[in-house]
Amino acid sequence: MALTDVTVRNAKPREREYKLADSGGLYLLVTPSGGKLWRLKFRVDGREKKLAFGGYPEIGLSDARKRRDEARELLAEGKDPAREKQQARHLAKVSAANTFGEVAKEFLEKRRREGLSDSTADKSEYYVSRMGTVIAKMPISDITVPDLLAVLRRIEAKGNYETARRVLQLSGRIFRYAVATARLTYDPSRDLRGALTAPTPKHYGAIIDPKRAGELLRAIDGYEGQVLTKLAMQLSANVFVRPGELRHAEWQEIDLGVGLWTIPGVKMKMRKAHQVPLSRQSIEILSEVHAITGPSGYVFPSIRSSRRPMSENTINGGLRRLGFSGDEMTAHGFRAMASTLLNESGKWHPDAIERALAHGDEDRVRAAYHRGAHWKERVEMAQWWSDYLDQLRHGADIVRLSVSSVL
Repeated sequence: MALTDVTVRNAKPREREYKLADSGGLYLLVTPSGGKLWRLKFRVDGREKKLAFGGYPEIGLSDARKRRDEARELLAEGKDPAREKQQARHLAKVSAANTFGEVAKEFLEKRRREGLSDSTADKSEYYVSRMGTVIAKMPISDITVPDLLAVLRRIEAKGNYETARRVLQLSGRIFRYAVATARLTYDPSRDLRGALTAPTPKHYGAIIDPKRAGELLRAIDGYEGQVLTKLAMQLSANVFVRPGELRHAEWQEIDLGVGLWTIPGVKMKMRKAHQVPLSRQSIEILSEVHAITGPSGYVFPSIRSSRRPMSENTINGGLRRLGFSGDEMTAHGFRAMASTLLNESGKWHPDAIERALAHGDEDRVRAAYHRGAHWKERVEMAQWWSDYLDQLRHGADIVRLSVSSVL
């Protein structure tokens, strides 16, 4: 006789477990502790097997019957419902390990081992985070073109067209990695080419007028915020490296006695080690920093943890606090300022300036020659530049050459 809701609800535990049969092999197993468990008895190739559906009242009588009917449909197709359930559980476990977030993490860890710079890795992690937690938790094989487009449209809706473009590029690399590791059959980002709004090219804000540069330097000297932020801005003006290279600088890379900062290739945009000659002023700034954060670890650590570098927004935040807008001056703008004023001085060979800026040279022979040929000039130029900044800081627009000119 088939069960009723009342019979199931009123079933009481006994000294030993017992069964209340429904129909089609479905029954309720009542345990001595009062548990009520749904089970299905069936046969496959003459062998009796059982399948668990869960417990009552979480699974009601009608739901248990639906699961029984689904299992019997599988039997009619020649499939083992118990094995199908086991495989589904396995696939769910695999899918959970192959979410977009997990695959992205694996991909970025691989890139780090291959030499991806810390600054680039940090930016990549940021772009992954912009995709949101919903996508991050989805099995990567379940993500469709509309899913990805919806994420990118949300980013575009805030006017962040360049960010949307970069998120699409990075997600494409992650999807292609999933294809290469047999966790995906195609890259959904391929179908979104041309779907995004093209960002308007934006140049880094930079002060390149000597008089305004002097005003900037005086403002930095009067900065009343975090002392490390002030020192980072002062050093940026003198060495004009990329902001990420400054933030990730470590004391083991810097020799104050010799006056040399050697940046490892893994931290450079072009993946080639770069040597920065330090002027007297740069050494003085670094000596002051060393008293605060030395002798090991990051030169400019995060205020929250010495194990992490200074935030990429710190210097820009300092400039905003001083009253310089993003269109006027940025952390990256110190490079443009140095490039412009050094070239306009007419005192230095353009190739020496390019080497100081660590710009790549596609001609390897030419690049190797430049590294050696312009080092002495770069050392002289580093000191001249810091002296020039000092004079601009004191209101001089024109500086007399203090070292021998090298054409």
